[in-house]
Amino acid sequence: MDIAAAREIGAGIAVIALAGVGIGLGNIFSTLVSSIARNPASRPHVFGLGMLGFALTEAIALFALLIAVLILFV
Repeated sequence: MDIAAAREIGAGIAVIALAGVGIGLGNIFSTLVSSIARNPASRPHVFGLGMLGFALTEAIALFALLIAVLILFV
C-alpha cells in the first residue's frame, strides 16, 4: 500500500468521530430546550450546563480534525 493512500484512509477514519459529535450536539440542545420548556425557572442553572456540554463535545470535534490534519500533513 502506498503511504499517501494510507494517510488518506487514516484521516478519513479519524474524521468519523465528527458523526458522533453531531449526534451529541443534537442530543445536548434538544434536551436543553426540552428541560427549559418544562421548567423555565431552571434556565440559569441548566443553560450553563448545556453550554459546558457543548464546549466539551465541540472540543472532541476539534481534536478529531487536528488528528486528521496531523495524519495528512506530518
